Amino acid sequence: MNLSEISIKNPVFAWMLMIGLMVFGILGCHGMGVGQMPDVDFPVLNVSVNWEGAAPEVMESDVVDIIEDSVMGIQGLRDISSSSAEGKANIKLEFDLDRDIDVALQEVQSKISEARRRLPIDIDPPIIQKFNPEDQPIMYLAVTSRLPLKDLMDFVDRSIKDRFKTVPGVGDVFLGGFLERNLRVWIDTKKLLAYQLTVEDVINAIQKEHVEIPAGRLETQEKESSVRAMGEARSVEEFEKIVINNRNGLPIYRPIKLSEVARIEDGLADLRRMSRAMGEPAVGLGIRKQRGANTVAVAEGVKKRLAEIQRDLPSDFSIGINFDSSKFISDSVHELYLTLILSAVLTSLVCWLFLGSWSSNMNILLAIPTSILGTFIVMKFAGFTMNIFTLLGLSLAIGIVVDDAIMVLENIVRHREMGEGKTDAALKGSKEITFAALAATLAIAAIFMPVVYMKGIIGKFFFQFGITISVAVIFSLLEALSITPMRCAQFLTVGHTTRLGRQVDKIMKWTSDWYRSTLALLLNRPVQVLLIATVIFISS
Repeated sequence: MNLSEISIKNPVFAWMLMIGLMVFGILGCHGMGVGQMPDVDFPVLNVSVNWEGAAPEVMESDVVDIIEDSVMGIQGLRDISSSSAEGKANIKLEFDLDRDIDVALQEVQSKISEARRRLPIDIDPPIIQKFNPEDQPIMYLAVTSRLPLKDLMDFVDRSIKDRFKTVPGVGDVFLGGFLERNLRVWIDTKKLLAYQLTVEDVINAIQKEHVEIPAGRLETQEKESSVRAMGEARSVEEFEKIVINNRNGLPIYRPIKLSEVARIEDGLADLRRMSRAMGEPAVGLGIRKQRGANTVAVAEGVKKRLAEIQRDLPSDFSIGINFDSSKFISDSVHELYLTLILSAVLTSLVCWLFLGSWSSNMNILLAIPTSILGTFIVMKFAGFTMNIFTLLGLSLAIGIVVDDAIMVLENIVRHREMGEGKTDAALKGSKEITFAALAATLAIAAIFMPVVYMKGIIGKFFFQFGITISVAVIFSLLEALSITPMRCAQFLTVGHTTRLGRQVDKIMKWTSDWYRSTLALLLNRPVQVLLIATVIFISS
């Protein structure tokens, strides 16, 4: 007993199989992430190091060379490249494609930790990151204001950024053109010379006096109290009162306040980058989503939060969207749905014209969603997302998944037109066509399955495409050999009863007669046919 017989003799089983594929496929589709690209980790790690004020040559000799030397022996390391600039350096580590990048990341962290003692003491901790297109911002916002830059920066940092971070699915919010708030110490060289002080004395005083250290506990017989040393200045006025107690390492018996040798300004960091929106100074907010999150859903959540912020925004500030990648993704998904509907309608229309019954239309209409929605189940469990490559696979599969169903349906219709009953026609028609349907499906799968084994970065992207379309084709074979025969045995009717249908039958009969006579003529002249075919081939 083959699959078709099992389904025909157990129609409830076949109906439940079809409904189950559809229901779980819909659930899998709604639970999948939506993104522009597949979640692919490139075999590349980037190590970024900051050392304020260091010259590029110093960064190269004291930082980059040490880190490169420490990671050189890591397994699978293919290439190292670096760039140095004032105060910062980037080291790019490229690994073999078959190397587990997460394991490589841990090894790089371990090697850099071992080399930490050879790096300068005051250097910032190295930051190691993987490269993934999914980590690119999905949306850019811009905040502008007529107020001074300091007020704009402070408002964005305190009131705007954190509100977007709490949106479900948002992984990070980074600021473009943002300047940190700084206290700037403008030293008067003449006063410094009058007190016989150096800049180093001023720096040492700030480092020692502007710091909050643990002060321990105060214990008595009755109670125990925690002690806090209020060492950090809370305002410009308090900062001006910092005392310079040492001159060239020796104590000063007449303490000198910082305000006596310098002017303190509540300002911003050095302006080395600038962000503008509509010609006005601005702060850009780049929204990064979490891995595997639905890009469209995250973007919609950000837009809702943006509307809430705009209602509460002071009149001196404005905020808007500069770039939104979710629109392209949303349009692609909607285009897929439209393609599904159009393909189902057009295919069923063609089947109605050639096979002559609305029940044939219903069989084809049910074959497409069964195969496509069943594919979503596998995609969900495989951890795929709705992206350019999976959507491409589904779009191509729409025109393929109906082939097996049409093949089986047409042969069953032929048996019905010969006068056989519904059940007998379904059993004989599906049994005769099983091998042909299997061969056609394997031929199509043989085209797309090799894509799964492509090497290189391109292969990582096309992996989801190959799996998606191959699974869709296999589901179409399952549907054609089990569910389609059952439906034909249940409610298939044949024959054209309308005027249009009878006219189509006449045209098809004329076409069939013309083809039969033409074929007989060509088979009797093989030499001429081969000669014409050769000329056409060479011409093309």
